[in-house]
Amino acid sequence: MQYKEVVKGRFLSRPNRFIAKVEVNGKEETVHVKNTGRCKELLTPHCTVYLSVSDNPNRKTRYDLIAALKERDSLSPLLINLDSQSPNEAVAQWLPQSGLFEEDAVIKREATYKNSRFDFMITESDRTSYLEVKGVTQERDGVMLFPDAPTERGVRHIRELMDAKEADCGAYILFVVQTNGVSHLIPNDEIHREFGDALRDAEKAGVKIIAVDTDVTPDSMVIRDFLPVKL
Repeated sequence: MQYKEVVKGRFLSRPNRFIAKVEVNGKEETVHVKNTGRCKELLTPHCTVYLSVSDNPNRKTRYDLIAALKERDSLSPLLINLDSQSPNEAVAQWLPQSGLFEEDAVIKREATYKNSRFDFMITESDRTSYLEVKGVTQERDGVMLFPDAPTERGVRHIRELMDAKEADCGAYILFVVQTNGVSHLIPNDEIHREFGDALRDAEKAGVKIIAVDTDVTPDSMVIRDFLPVKL
């Protein structure tokens, strides 16, 4: 997952969830934020951020905010990709060699199952599987947490993956941790207990709960390895 051109900036403020004020080369710029989540622990005043440069002359904003450097008191800083589109792009490149499915499996992006649209449908010789991707950016003391805000849509996805599993389809939830140097992932029960309970129910029902971490640079994000999930 590679960006064409990236510049460094200093985060100033976030007037709303779609835009931010960032200092770039000594000038204040209004930039598009490619993540509508809260990201409050990441986008702190004067933190270092990275922006992709748009080549579309008709855009209102020239830059997209795609990553932030998180300073931590007793641990090394973490470079965290914030682009909500990057997990699916990285997964599309990684899935064929992930070892999760047959080598000749047919992988299709965005497939409808009943009332949900899942990120991937994988067709193998003997079964069809559905896979939903969740990008993860919230870190606390070396542990990643999801979600960072209540997500009824996420709960619905889990329930319908359980339904798919009961119908003899494969069912997967893949958490893409948009950084590395962390130990494991847990559901964020403090933020949304219902999501955590649904995730635990799904595991008992046979839905595969998987997490991977990523190698992140200012201009790229590549899936690195599997990461433990502790429910």
